[in-house]
Formats: sequence, structure tokens, C-alpha cells
Amino acid sequence: MSSLSISTPSIHKTLIGVIGGGQLAQMLVEAAIIRDVNVVVQTGSIEDPATAKATKLVLANPIDAVATRDLVKHCKGVTFENEWINVRKLRSLEQEGATFYPALTAIEPLIDKISQRLLLQKLNIPGPKWTSLASIIDHPIELPPGWTYPVMAKATKGGYDGKGTRVIEDSNDLETLLRSVNQNHWFLESWVPYENELALVCSRDRAGTIRTFPLVETHQTNQVCDWVLAPAEVNHSVEVLAYNIACSLLTELDYVGVLGIEFFYGSKGLLVNEIAPRTHNSGHFSIEACNSSQFDQQLCISADLVPPNPELVHPGALMVNLLGLPKGNFKPLKQRLLELEALDNSFLHWYGKEKEIFARKLGHVTVLLQGKDSMSRRREAESAIQAIRSIWPPLNMNSL
Repeated sequence: MSSLSISTPSIHKTLIGVIGGGQLAQMLVEAAIIRDVNVVVQTGSIEDPATAKATKLVLANPIDAVATRDLVKHCKGVTFENEWINVRKLRSLEQEGATFYPALTAIEPLIDKISQRLLLQKLNIPGPKWTSLASIIDHPIELPPGWTYPVMAKATKGGYDGKGTRVIEDSNDLETLLRSVNQNHWFLESWVPYENELALVCSRDRAGTIRTFPLVETHQTNQVCDWVLAPAEVNHSVEVLAYNIACSLLTELDYVGVLGIEFFYGSKGLLVNEIAPRTHNSGHFSIEACNSSQFDQQLCISADLVPPNPELVHPGALMVNLLGLPKGNFKPLKQRLLELEALDNSFLHWYGKEKEIFARKLGHVTVLLQGKDSMSRRREAESAIQAIRSIWPPLNMNSL
């Protein structure tokens, strides 16, 4: 049962909807306040991060299509916080005139990671070798010809921040996986020897104009993003290839909205790791470091405004994630936050989640870098990471 709390906004203001109420929706709402756009959020809990500043709320599970039907009646455009949506139930609303960004036909091939891989193959975009778990012969258990351990196992849907992934070290691990999961909902990827992990956030508006943020370097700890450095220190040819891949995907899907792409880069070249049909953790630096953030792009597209061309307005930026720490001998939460706020050239984003749950994303810190060259910016970033992690340790204390 949905509970709708909404009234007609001022005739002078645009109203857009966002399905989902987490931190990505929260930062979209904050971008909307700057542009004086109203946002109604559909989310299941009054405690979710986006509820505090939203214009109006639809208090219902984000996959409740009945509540979404009420939501779309009031909105110029509706966008999504994440890709965990029920396309089948929403399609009837789209046919009745609801305007979703991205459109359901564009987002549908990206919801399932196997359909992502099939799309990459269709466009001849490089990615890791993969095979469905159901194709593995288990008497005896054998990897595809030419594959060697370790390999990565991934769930086709719902995986994020290290969830829905397993490193398979040997045939025993593979046998355990085969026995413990639905084989039709998992697949295997060959192990990629990479030098860097990179990411690119881009947007495409209703007129078909594509805009991209700087390519960034990302660093993972325990398969969760630890920090992001913008811009990435790579050859121009790598940037061009990443841009061309983004353009190919956006154009093929007739995609209207914001999209994030994760890459591996190393001896095998630039390989697409995953595609996120939404704003992305790797683009959070853009709030302070760019003239238009990824959330501003999402907002403008949803509200039928012309998005600015995003550009760095500072030489560079570092973004560090703050994940919930285990109970132990750490500084009290309030003290940690006060110390982070006191750091020079830094901006603390606290998501306001109710509890500090281990490994949960609770906030992030962006540090603006002043160095004129990549070497000096990296030194700045390394110093800032040490300062932040002395206050808020990483999950793996040996990762520094």
C-alpha cells in the first residue's frame, strides 16, 4: 500500500520525480534546490537520505508501480536513483504518457549484467571474456578452454559495493558456487591483469548532445570504491577511446540521462568492466570540482533544461568514501565528522543514514587539488588520503 504526500507545486516551478531515496537521490535534490526545481521522491522510509530536502514525498517502496502511477501524474519527467526497477510494471505508465529518463527501452539492456555483455559484443566494445555459470560442465568441473584460475563470479542482477561477486580461486570454489546459487543468475569472467581502474560519467540530453566529465582513476578496497582521483593520469588516446565507447553506448541505446562506465586498463588495453545507468560514485567529485555536477546534468535533462558542458573549474579533485566501521576502538562518530570538516580544501558530504552499519556508504569527502601537473596533484592526493584515513580508517587497515 502506498502513502502519497504531494500537492501541486507553484506554477512557476518545474516538478520532477525520482524513484529511490538514497544518497544519489539526496544529491539530486540538492542540485535541484540550486536551480529552484521541485523534486518529489518515491521511497520506502521517511529516514532515507533524500527525504529531508525533497519538496514532496511518496512514501512507498520504489518498485511499487501503483505509487509511481500517482507520482508521474505531477511530474514533467521522472528519473531513477538506481537500476533496480520493474520494467514490466513501469512500461504501461510509459505507454500512458509518463516520461522516464532514461527511457525504459534504454535502461532495460543495462539492468542485467549478461545483457550488458551481449550489448558490448554487439558493438565490438572490448570487455573481459565471460561465460554463463550454467554453461560450466560439472562432471568434472572445467573452465572454458584457455581460462585459468582465479576467475571472477558475478550475479547478473543486484550486485554492488562488492555484493554479488566472488573470487573463484580453484575448482573447489567453483563447485561450491555451482551448488550454492541459481546458475542462471550468475556468470564467470576471466581474470583481468590491470594497471588501473578508470571510470567515466557522461550524459546525453533530449537533443542527442553528449557531454562527458573527465576520465578518473578509481581505487577499490575489498571490491568497494575507496577513492577517486580526477582527472586520471592516462594518455590522451585512452581518454579518446573511453569517450568513443561512451558515445557508442549512448547512441545505440538512444539513451537520455546520466550513465557511468567502469573500466580496467592494462596490458590488454581498455576494457569495460560494468555500466551503471545512473549517476555514479566515481562522479561525486563533480559537485565541487566542476561547473556542472553529474546531478546537475541529471536534473537538467529530467526538467527539460539545457545542461551546461561540464568542465573542471579546479586543477583536480580527490573523492574519498566513508564506509561504516566495525565496532571497536575508533573515535566517536561526531568527533570523526568534526575533524573531517576541519580539513583544508575539503568538503564533507554526510548522507544522514540512521545507523553506522559496517561497510555501508555513509558519506564522502571531496578535496580540491591545486597542483598544476599530475605528479604534484597525486602527491596532494596521497597526503589528503593519509589525513582522511587517520580520522576515518578504511575497512582494510592495510590498504594505505
